[in-house]
Amino acid sequence: MYGELKNDLRRTIEEIREAGLYKSERVIATPQKAAVRVGEGAEVLNFCANNYLGLADHPRLIEAAKDALDKWGFGMASVRFICGTQEPHKELERKLSEFLGTDDTILYSSCFDANGGLFETLLGAEDAIISDELNHASIIDGVRLSKAKRYRYKNRDMDDLERQLKDAADARYRLIATDGVFSMDGYLAPLDEICDLAERYNALVMVDDSHAVGFTGPTGRGTPELFGVQDRVDIVTGTLGKALGGASGGYTSGRAEIIELLRQRSRPYLFSNSLAPSITAAAIAALDLLSSSSELLTRLRENTELFRRRMTEEGFDLLPGEHPIIPVMIGDAAEAGRLADLLLEQGIYVIGFSYPVVPHGKARIRTQMSAAHTTEDVNRAVDAFVAARAKM
Repeated sequence: MYGELKNDLRRTIEEIREAGLYKSERVIATPQKAAVRVGEGAEVLNFCANNYLGLADHPRLIEAAKDALDKWGFGMASVRFICGTQEPHKELERKLSEFLGTDDTILYSSCFDANGGLFETLLGAEDAIISDELNHASIIDGVRLSKAKRYRYKNRDMDDLERQLKDAADARYRLIATDGVFSMDGYLAPLDEICDLAERYNALVMVDDSHAVGFTGPTGRGTPELFGVQDRVDIVTGTLGKALGGASGGYTSGRAEIIELLRQRSRPYLFSNSLAPSITAAAIAALDLLSSSSELLTRLRENTELFRRRMTEEGFDLLPGEHPIIPVMIGDAAEAGRLADLLLEQGIYVIGFSYPVVPHGKARIRTQMSAAHTTEDVNRAVDAFVAARAKM
């Protein structure tokens, strides 16, 4: 039987290659940091990681992880409710709750799991989920697991959201689900307006803040802090795999009763191994670091402003915004891939994004700033874009 499937798979893979959509994986031969070595080549500046605060190789996090290995061991070999809960797990949940201003927090292996275990646990067939059309795949998959009725509104379109809320008027409970930051564009969800509509139509609000927690908002508490709605958002999901150290792990944070029920019923939590002690300890160190200094936030914002200003002056087509995700719009998938290759030759490591990650005709180089970059690094990246464009 596999012979027939094998031929179909090969044809599909070839079609992906011919369309210029094949995604190759480059091997990094160094730790994740501002400058990395790709394969056997020379070191290049990394402008495509989610290492927003430069914590992926921060000495304090590495030291915390090493200490945890000595004190708590390598792995838990169990799920939380059997024998997989250690003191660092509870400490991290407390610190995340304090940092986010929520009642309680539950840890997961990833934010994908957090979103995958959320909706089916809370909502049934008599309920409704109203989801932004550009939400992350983990929200989409999590919604599919739920028996709740599904509604979708146009990206950040409050008029359409209101229409969907009205259409879902007969539901017992209604939950609005949105990314805090839409990672392909760097656009922010208007959480103040979303919360206004939620209160008007008696709905709950859920935000996946993976691309915001740690560096967005006055003190890095994320988009709810930025829009002043921390007490109006019911559920926040997020990751430890981006700004908060860059390893793995995720969480759901919010109302006490919601978190308590997730501990009892959420399948990815109940049936997945506990987060490794070393990762848990490093995440605690990351939160302590952010709570003690705003230096990294300031540096990240300065780098973001500099790159946006200089690239605009050089005539590149950037999506507007203030987020350190800065898409350089190309359009054609093959051209985006070619530009990424030329930039690598110039010493800048970036990736071309194309369908199905972004819509057809919207291919781009998604650059991402980091607090680990210096002013010289940012200027060098802009100069490399100019030089690579001249070779296209």
